[in-house]
Amino acid sequence: MPVFGQILGIEGTAWNLSAALFNRDLISLVSRPYRPAQGGIHPREAAQHHASVMRDLISRVVQDPGEITGIAFSQGPGLGPCLRTVATAARSLALALDVPLAGVNHCIAHVEIGCFATGCRDPVVLYASGANTQVIGYLNGRYRIFGETLDIGIGNALDKFARSKNFPHPGGPIIETQAKHGKYIELPYTVKGMDLAFSGLVSAAKASTEPLPDVCFSLQETAFAMCVEVTERALSLAGKDEVLLVGGVGANLRLQEMLRTMCEARGAKFYVPEQKYLGDNGAMIAYTGKLMLESGSSVPVEDSQIKPSFRVDEVEVTWKQEPAPSECRILPGDPSWKKGAEAVVFFHDGCVEKYRTPKVYRMPALDERLIAERTRAEARLIAAARKGGVLTPIMMDITSDTIVMEKIQGKLMTEDLNTEASYRAGQTIGRLHAAGIIHGDLTTSNIILRENDSMCVLIDFGLAQVSSEIEQRGVDIHVLFQTLESTAPERADLLKEAFTAGYRETFPEAEKVIEREHEIEQRGRYL
Repeated sequence: MPVFGQILGIEGTAWNLSAALFNRDLISLVSRPYRPAQGGIHPREAAQHHASVMRDLISRVVQDPGEITGIAFSQGPGLGPCLRTVATAARSLALALDVPLAGVNHCIAHVEIGCFATGCRDPVVLYASGANTQVIGYLNGRYRIFGETLDIGIGNALDKFARSKNFPHPGGPIIETQAKHGKYIELPYTVKGMDLAFSGLVSAAKASTEPLPDVCFSLQETAFAMCVEVTERALSLAGKDEVLLVGGVGANLRLQEMLRTMCEARGAKFYVPEQKYLGDNGAMIAYTGKLMLESGSSVPVEDSQIKPSFRVDEVEVTWKQEPAPSECRILPGDPSWKKGAEAVVFFHDGCVEKYRTPKVYRMPALDERLIAERTRAEARLIAAARKGGVLTPIMMDITSDTIVMEKIQGKLMTEDLNTEASYRAGQTIGRLHAAGIIHGDLTTSNIILRENDSMCVLIDFGLAQVSSEIEQRGVDIHVLFQTLESTAPERADLLKEAFTAGYRETFPEAEKVIEREHEIEQRGRYL
């Protein structure tokens, strides 16, 4: 692989125009942010600002143009006018200096500079910025999005609330200061499986008549708890033992504290880079551009169009080696219990006792509410699934935090993968979807082949939800198909065909869902 010297990186996806020079370490970093007189960012005005200060910015960063061996620029995602301004400057410099060009994914750059600055190796990443809220991890040659916001990014959510109270931009630091003097009030909490949404939370906060410090405190506590919950779930599902926080909102000390508390409870390491690497900055573009160029990944000037909706999982990661399995992938040796992201399951006297554990990072009032709501919801969905013809464990007792169920005798589908079992699993999931229920964690470890008749019994409805959306049904099936491919790659196609046959038999809308699953597979979105 070629070794590059100084790489000039230019970042300008939104309000902050920044450039940096990077070799083996950071050489120089300068930022010239656009600050609106009032309200939020106006894309055209931000682009005009970037164009007006670009020459001065580059001259402050670069002392000797002859030392530059490559140019990197933020290709997306971001605001179109801002991206075009930066891309034009990058192309001009690459042509003038006759050096290669790297178009960098802004989100991946946050991850890479975070890993560089902290020394972490294979983290689950919470990327919390103005426009983005994503939980990301590396898997099979790409960065995958394990969970993300369904509407607006957390930074934009905070800014929307801040503007309603006439706080200056950015609003996050003002909210953080106000929150130090507040107490908790109840606000909407919206987590859907691995995804989350902030619009309802912001609307409720804006409409609240409670004292402003209390609203700011509760807005932070609720939004951050949602982010930490999804991060913890990804940590558990992916079997990793590091968490990295990146993005501008990562500067919030309360968010850092909540993530650190969660990691300590799970025996994971928590990392957060220093302030200069958290927000949008040219160093992250220069460093990631260097990784790309040294791995042979460059872009011809004529193909360097901007990508305003550039997704993390579109990028083939040519510069990263597949990490060795982490020790936390090994299950506990004690067969009498298992611990997941949300609950501990105990096995005794022919019963299964699922106990939802308190989360120390959440406010006690919020935590108690969520545990009670989710325990009741899971019990209702198990009952609804049984009513729809799906075999599930029979429930024996329910409290505010615990469900006691019969223990199904048999093998996990993981232990006996064959086409007959896969066909019956398809029939079972067809009935579940026909009943309007999404399982949310459909793996071969959550399907038991009953001992006496090999019928499929569905377990663990902790992430289940009521939905008739084709997308959600497609994700359900895609998660199972991914499990089949990783568990039995040589037979995966046959197993998927058998599942699909059973699914078509019991669910009238099967064809639409199967088509959507193929689309989801192309996105590379889910585990």
